[in-house]
Amino acid sequence: MAIEVGTQAPEFTLKDNHGRTVRLADYRGEKNVVLLFYPFAFTGVCTGELCALRDELPRFVNDTTQLLAVSNDSIHTLRVFAEQEGLEYPLLSDFWPHGEASRAYGVFDEEKGCAVRGTFVIDKEGVVRWSVVNALPDARDLNDYVKALEAL
Repeated sequence: MAIEVGTQAPEFTLKDNHGRTVRLADYRGEKNVVLLFYPFAFTGVCTGELCALRDELPRFVNDTTQLLAVSNDSIHTLRVFAEQEGLEYPLLSDFWPHGEASRAYGVFDEEKGCAVRGTFVIDKEGVVRWSVVNALPDARDLNDYVKALEAL
């Protein structure tokens, strides 16, 4: 079960597609965070969702907001995926310990070994203010993220 709106977002430390360390705490007091979990790079629905975010990037990466996308792929896979699709926001690897961050947010599918489509809007104080969790085949609507950010 996904963590509830109004709770403190679980802290994490993950490597991005360039091998840099990214911590949720890095944004505390500075930016709201759109934290997006997705199953796997190079799959149809995931590629569509991440490219839609790329095409609207100024809404999700700016002075007040940071987009962080997390999958259970390795950083090497994420690097190639980002280069191929022109993704210029951090793709974080929840590869090892496998699914640790996904589990903390309640979006890891133990049977499939990957995260389901969970999105969390986290305010500058680190509190989850909005979330949606979709099944693996069901794409999310990024306009919902925009509305959630506007409400902060």
